[in-house]
Amino acid sequence: MRAVVAAIAEAVDVPVQAGGGLRDEFSAEALLDAGVSRIVLGTAVVEDPGMLRRVAHRHPGRVAVGLDARGGEVAVRGWTAGSGRTLEEVLAAVEDAPLGAVVVTDISRDGMLIGPDVAGLTAVLAATRHPVVASGGVGSLDDLRALADVADGERTLAGAIVGTAIHEGVFSVREAIAACGR
Repeated sequence: MRAVVAAIAEAVDVPVQAGGGLRDEFSAEALLDAGVSRIVLGTAVVEDPGMLRRVAHRHPGRVAVGLDARGGEVAVRGWTAGSGRTLEEVLAAVEDAPLGAVVVTDISRDGMLIGPDVAGLTAVLAATRHPVVASGGVGSLDDLRALADVADGERTLAGAIVGTAIHEGVFSVREAIAACGR
């Protein structure tokens, strides 16, 4: 899908982020060179942390780490396998990399519209200096308001990913932005 993603990045006037299946340097570099603003690495973070560091150092701020977790354990390979590592362990291992963000998806909540894990996201925010983007479970505008209030001292979440609620018409993008107070 690299050519399709590159065509999208060229055709639109907004930053494009791409991830999924990026498990080697060639694929990561190809998307960044094709105009993608930021890539998201997931499985590679656990299986090849050296690759993450090399790409992140060549492209500071343009690499995000995608951590998909179930019960505190980071899942890999499209959620099909456990890594045997906790969110906190993986966050500690990437703390020194010049990342653009850490995207944390609670896969037990993703697409379920049952609300995000506010306590878990608060702990993630406290465990890293990197910007944190929440993903999984948002089913109402109140959920977004709760995420807007997640903080560790002066730091707040950098954003939230909402899919199912918008797709199913629970609320609009405009309503979501307003609920976040932005």
